[in-house]
Amino acid sequence: MYLYLILFGVFLNAAAQLALKQGMRQIGYFDFVAQNIGHVFFAVATNPYIWTGLFCYVISVGIWLLVLSRVEVSYAYPFLSVGYIVTACAGWLFFQENMSLTRLLGIVVICFGVWLITRSA
Repeated sequence: MYLYLILFGVFLNAAAQLALKQGMRQIGYFDFVAQNIGHVFFAVATNPYIWTGLFCYVISVGIWLLVLSRVEVSYAYPFLSVGYIVTACAGWLFFQENMSLTRLLGIVVICFGVWLITRSA
């Protein structure tokens, strides 16, 4: 039961990352200089993808607190690494980001580690 709750929180966290990425893609590249502060702040504050990402984060934190009140942190925390898998695959699928052999091997290692953790419950 709690595994599903953990994974739901992980997927919400990954959705937050993807929404924030899309928001920043719309805003575009900018230099970190004083003259850009107002423009960038306004662009970020009015972007619906940024707000969606922040909302997903808030919900995922609420779920995480619920999970921590019921499950050992040493069991639950490693499942957050599933978010790396989801965001890497979604970044490749939606944003055409690089999915090198090294990244794929890293995903396999993460999957194996999470599988090992589930065996200890």
